[in-house]
Amino acid sequence: MFERTNISTLFHRYFEISVWVSALVLLALMSPVETHYSLCPLKAAGFDFCPGCGLGHSISWLFHGDLKSSIYAHPLGIFAVIILGYRVISLISKLRE
Repeated sequence: MFERTNISTLFHRYFEISVWVSALVLLALMSPVETHYSLCPLKAAGFDFCPGCGLGHSISWLFHGDLKSSIYAHPLGIFAVIILGYRVISLISKLRE
């Protein structure tokens, strides 16, 4: 018979996967060249440098195929994509169990 699951169970099961996949897809679609609206508190305070924004731009450059700009924006961008990809794959494999 079909097992009934409530919203709380679905939320806990799929929340982290949906956050990481959504973040990676949005960074892949983001144009790293253009300026854009940001929710970054450091940029709002007037600082030019933000390691989080640099990491996001690095990942976006990586998805656009520009390895040199990716490393220049943040040297850990490639490592972040590997870690997040591994996390998404491990969460999906847990769902299959």
